[in-house]
Amino acid sequence: MRYDLFSADDHVIEHARVWTDRLPAQLREAGPHVVEDDGREFWVYEGVRSEQMGLNAVAGKTADEYTPDPIRFSDMIPGCYDPVARADDILANGIRASVCFPTLPKFGGTLFATFTDKHLADLCVKAYNDFMIEEWCASVPGLYVPMIIGQLWDPVALAAEIRRCAAMGNRAISFPENTVPLGLPSFFTDHWDPVWEAATETDTVICMHIGTSGGLTSPSPDAPGFGQLSPVVIALANVNSFVASVNLAMSPVPRKFPTLKIVFSEGGIGWVPAAIERADRQTLRHKHWSGSDDLLPSEVFARNFWFCMIEEPVGIKYRYDIGVDRILWECDYPHVDTPWPHSQQAVDDVLGDIPAEEQEAICHTNAEALFRWKMAPVPVG
Repeated sequence: MRYDLFSADDHVIEHARVWTDRLPAQLREAGPHVVEDDGREFWVYEGVRSEQMGLNAVAGKTADEYTPDPIRFSDMIPGCYDPVARADDILANGIRASVCFPTLPKFGGTLFATFTDKHLADLCVKAYNDFMIEEWCASVPGLYVPMIIGQLWDPVALAAEIRRCAAMGNRAISFPENTVPLGLPSFFTDHWDPVWEAATETDTVICMHIGTSGGLTSPSPDAPGFGQLSPVVIALANVNSFVASVNLAMSPVPRKFPTLKIVFSEGGIGWVPAAIERADRQTLRHKHWSGSDDLLPSEVFARNFWFCMIEEPVGIKYRYDIGVDRILWECDYPHVDTPWPHSQQAVDDVLGDIPAEEQEAICHTNAEALFRWKMAPVPVG
């Protein structure tokens, strides 16, 4: 293997017993569980039947076999939902560390905020986090970087959960890129201060995946495809990270919490220099009447933000404008964007001609430092 890889964005497909194994007996029927009907499997929670089982978990399939969603676990390769099987898959590609976002709870953990029974919702959040730390990550020590979700309806409870899980070895939390579309207070309020305080206190990284604010940019709902998975929507997915990063950079959050670490996942990097340039220009032009301080968005980007890329040659051309130390590599296993099982070749195609120290930074050392993580050893044989 030419490259040691640290993937800052993959996705776990939760197995059918994640919540039934951990919820009190009297709540297992209301909590997430899998039922079979009409030849397919469904997740059911609070009487609601989810139409998604694996959300684009297409690893191991060719492009002409892709579907928007597998209809049962047997439609997926075991590496989607089995951490030991996945270890075989990704270690064979030189991937020695992986940060995994949730699937059923949605990438930002927003599902449980919609539950009517908030006691059940709280237990579901804790059950997922215990599963992630004690089962998924513990199955192959060093390979999976623990990342939790939180009680988005209660910032104080969420802060307590960050501290509880940090004591168990957690490193990151998946958090919505924008809370306003979810009907929650914005980042320009002090509503989320308990969360930022807990994250800075425990050195927990805030990971904001595209689509976690309730959807992706969809200019033409009638475009061919499958709704939020149409090619038009996916092609514009980086718009979410563009919007989220500028919004946060110009908010009070990085001013009140200057050591906060925020990662924008699966949003790419090529747009970053243009976003910085325009945000700085508008800050300076409107500074006096708007009451802006002297901290420029470019300074926030360079101090508080990291950005993830899969295969983005044009972004690498602008790596010095972005900051080589701000760029993380991602595999996106098991989704359609993933270069797996050809990750080594995909990385070489994009990074093969840049200096070795920059290759190492983007492939793994940036992420190792950010997540405070020592990668799994190189497999023998």
